[in-house]
Amino acid sequence: MSYVRYEQNGFVGVITIDREKALNALNDEVLCDLEAVVDAVDADKTRCLIITGAGAKAFVAGADIGAMCTMTSDEGRAFSAKGNAVFRKIEKLPMPVIAAVNGFALGGGCELSLSCDIRIAAENALFGQPEAGLGITPGFGGTQRLVRTIGVGKAKELIYSCRNVKAEEALSIGLVNAVYPADQLMAEAMKLAERISGNAPIAVRQCKKAINMGLQMDIDSATTLEPEFFAACCGTQDQKNAMTAFCEKRKHDPFLNK
Repeated sequence: MSYVRYEQNGFVGVITIDREKALNALNDEVLCDLEAVVDAVDADKTRCLIITGAGAKAFVAGADIGAMCTMTSDEGRAFSAKGNAVFRKIEKLPMPVIAAVNGFALGGGCELSLSCDIRIAAENALFGQPEAGLGITPGFGGTQRLVRTIGVGKAKELIYSCRNVKAEEALSIGLVNAVYPADQLMAEAMKLAERISGNAPIAVRQCKKAINMGLQMDIDSATTLEPEFFAACCGTQDQKNAMTAFCEKRKHDPFLNK
């Protein structure tokens, strides 16, 4: 891939948007590379993913304005649809995904982070949806996921005003889960990913599915689904081994994903 790198560290995969000279801005080529990498993730070997940006300045500074400024209506529709499709693939990955936000996360960068399950940020991170100030709307899911993440009122404020949010404010409004010094961000992301990877993979994936599906339903419908997710874990070797170890007051063996 020209613009996206992938590394496998044990059960943790790391995706790096690598267009540093352009602050990792998203264009068609980057989106195609990102989609190809996401499609190639080995779900049998990967229990958690981390997405980050190359360099010290940007996670993803946004979509490439130079590429967008001459777009026709039809071209804009296709570009928005492409970004939405790729980000939805990330959101629907079976394993949890952590965004390690190492700098600017504006426009499409903020939207990319929102497609991940968990966001942690460096102290220099900056979030925002500046699109209305550029004559467009957020096009990669920002009008939908930001509302679901931080609430309607605050999301509308940020989208309408185009006001950027520093890391500490992002933490206070629930946009990120934690803030770390920049030189500790990836170590902390890896620590969290390894902790997640140390739990039963089938159970973690069923938890993700239950949460994401339930968010689209009323509580009565969602709770009728939960027994099915619970049942999917019962009878697995991992469940039997872990519960037997608990009853015998000993540490369970490593989970086998079966």
